[in-house]
Amino acid sequence: MTEPSKVIHVRNVGLEIAEADLLQLIHPFGTVTKIVMLRAKNQALLQMNDMASAVSALQYYSTVQPSVRGRNVYLQFSSHQELTTADQSTQGRKTDQDSQPNRILLVTVHHMIYPITVEVLHQVFSPHGFVEKIVTFQKTAGFQALIQYQSRQSALQARTSLQGRNIYDGCCQLDIQFSNLNELQVNYNNDRSRDFTNPSLPTEQRGRSSQVGYGDGGSIYAIQPGSRVAFAQMGNIAAIAAAFGGGLPPGITGTNDRCTILATNLNPEKVDEDKLFNLFSLYGNIVRIKILKNKPDHALVQMGEGLQAELAAHFLRGAMLFGNKMEVNFSKYPNITPAPDAHEYANSSLNRFHNNAIKNYRYCCAPTKMIHLSSLPPEIAEDEVVAHVEEHGRVVNSKLYEVNGKKQALVQFENEEQATEALVCKHATTLDRSVIRISFSQLQSI
Repeated sequence: MTEPSKVIHVRNVGLEIAEADLLQLIHPFGTVTKIVMLRAKNQALLQMNDMASAVSALQYYSTVQPSVRGRNVYLQFSSHQELTTADQSTQGRKTDQDSQPNRILLVTVHHMIYPITVEVLHQVFSPHGFVEKIVTFQKTAGFQALIQYQSRQSALQARTSLQGRNIYDGCCQLDIQFSNLNELQVNYNNDRSRDFTNPSLPTEQRGRSSQVGYGDGGSIYAIQPGSRVAFAQMGNIAAIAAAFGGGLPPGITGTNDRCTILATNLNPEKVDEDKLFNLFSLYGNIVRIKILKNKPDHALVQMGEGLQAELAAHFLRGAMLFGNKMEVNFSKYPNITPAPDAHEYANSSLNRFHNNAIKNYRYCCAPTKMIHLSSLPPEIAEDEVVAHVEEHGRVVNSKLYEVNGKKQALVQFENEEQATEALVCKHATTLDRSVIRISFSQLQSI
């Protein structure tokens, strides 16, 4: 298999697929810094900001077939570790545009889950200087806006600060170029266009396009005053959906409010609270866990949120653990009452969803044959990693590599049960004074 790289090689890229389409496919996993379209070969190269983002993208798309404009595309690591100037032929470009700076910005919003209006754009761009005019429109590339500043310096500062950033957590990514226009013409002040230097302009009649000439305004997005309140309520679920590649996994509603799970048919001789924590914490933060005294093959697991409980129940139902097929369902109890026999984990530093919570949802999946190990000692050797986990099953393959100077590893077992046992037993164990972290990898092979 090709060495991991921050450059992703995309095949079967038809002529109908634009750069913006590929950016929308990849951007939930991180920022794309360069893109090369190899039109003659129906291929493309996309360079991520770091290798971890590229690994996340390929892990996800190893289990989900990516499709763009009805065409299946195929992703793999490129043999290039980085795209150089020589790679930027006439068929490619840097995503950071080299056009001459002026005071008007052309903004494209990728992966737009929420509607974007003039008010939203003004809040985002006005901290960098006085915004004179904004015009929004819909084109083939997606939702776009022209933003005119009073000075070129303000436009330059805004582009430097905002390029590649998300308006909302996990979605609505800004792709900013300098426009070649000299002046915007605004005819109406409404939620799709605004001249902040001329507040007396009329509003248009409903259904008419705001600005003839800037775009085909037939599909303009608009929201009513007060809709931003809904953003706060919807934002977390929508951002999580973006982390999954644009939508929640099949069968996940995102509306569950039950946080406590009942896990049954456990192996009471081998399972304890910490092992259950290591497994269930893949899907959310754990509040507390209780193994039932009168039914030692039953355990209650209280998660931090209803969605996290829903993910755990969805992905772990029927999973094999220590020779038993585990059953996972929602409990009739809303929570676990604190008691001496209930283990507390709410303040555990091992909970995975305290920091970069949205990013961690990308790694939620059913148990796989392969585990990913991180936080490894800097001088660790590959055979030491294998020796640490091989007691739990036959290791088929392994790989040790670096991401941003930090050692990580992939270990593939013969089956999912062996990988699950290694994860529940060895996550958060110490290896050469380093507390290692283990999760399932969605890669199919090494």
